[in-house]
Amino acid sequence: MTAFSPLAIGPHIVQPPVVLAPMAGITNAPFRTLCREFSGGKGLFVSEMITTRALVEHNEKTMQLIRFDATEQPRSIQLYGVDPVTVGKAVRMIVDEDLADHIDLNFGCPVPKVTRKGGGSALPFKRPLLRAILNEAVANAGDLPVTMKMRKGIDDDHITYLDAGRIAVEEGVTAIALHGRTAAQHYGGTADWDAIARLKEHVPEIPVLGNGDIWSADDALRMMRETGCDGVVVGRGCLGRPWLFADLVAGFEGTGAYAAPGLRVVADAMVRHARLLGEWIGDEARGVIDFRKHVAWYLKGFSVGSEMRKKLAITSSLDELSAQLSELDLDQSWPVGADGPRGRTSGNNRVVLPDGWLKDPYDCSGVSEDAELDTSGG
Repeated sequence: MTAFSPLAIGPHIVQPPVVLAPMAGITNAPFRTLCREFSGGKGLFVSEMITTRALVEHNEKTMQLIRFDATEQPRSIQLYGVDPVTVGKAVRMIVDEDLADHIDLNFGCPVPKVTRKGGGSALPFKRPLLRAILNEAVANAGDLPVTMKMRKGIDDDHITYLDAGRIAVEEGVTAIALHGRTAAQHYGGTADWDAIARLKEHVPEIPVLGNGDIWSADDALRMMRETGCDGVVVGRGCLGRPWLFADLVAGFEGTGAYAAPGLRVVADAMVRHARLLGEWIGDEARGVIDFRKHVAWYLKGFSVGSEMRKKLAITSSLDELSAQLSELDLDQSWPVGADGPRGRTSGNNRVVLPDGWLKDPYDCSGVSEDAELDTSGG
């Protein structure tokens, strides 16, 4: 087995070099707790996307999203913003109020509500704007490391990741994560791991992390070997499978077999996930309702009738969830084929952009603080 070096994110050593990708509505404190428990506390677990405007304005929902469990070390926040001044204020607030130990900047989100404002995966096309945001973030971060996550570009005709990588190095970014898809691909097709390798060659000065199509620990190891990247970022592969982080630790450390939990173990994890959500929100019913989106991911591949799936998707209490799960054949073993793709798989979508966005990569006159989103998460 090839030995991989620990990943250094500023002063933070991440071993094995595995990062939980920020996912809106998913990677809240309860889900991070589950993943961290399965990993034995190893890895880096990043918050949901936090909008800089909402953070600066002390938006109530946003302030809840940045509450970390006492055991989370380092505390990692991902920020989204399009206005350099607002981004700088948000970073300074994080430093001054000791809200996190690591800041990641989102330049990879492809959803229309973000790209239509010129944010997420649309932003690196505007090279001066990207540079200005990174400059403000790093300048205000003090000793906190600043990293960034991005995609290859907007579409095949507007590839930006190599330029963005060089700008990041010049502005003092600590590490870069690349999702090997364009914004137009969303989550369709196959991730371009060759692009991850090219970025690593292009910016050897800092760590490069690969993201895209990591459905198993073996995928993560293969990406590291094939691309030479310094770490992996895991997103959709862990939906309904927080134990994937146990597999990742086992794979990188070569310590044994991967988890293949039977339905009884999966059901226990489902109830615990829902309970943690209720405790975090402060309302059991709301926690169980929020958990509904996870049901199909947890049960993928198991023999569960359509009527029962519908019932589980409308539960509103822990007792109800537990009772319905107890009616299943809990002796089922982990189903063959359940380790593959999960979550969104749509692709080849038109990217929604501000008017005239693609006319000139150096004209940033159409972007202002009004483009900042006022809410965080999903």
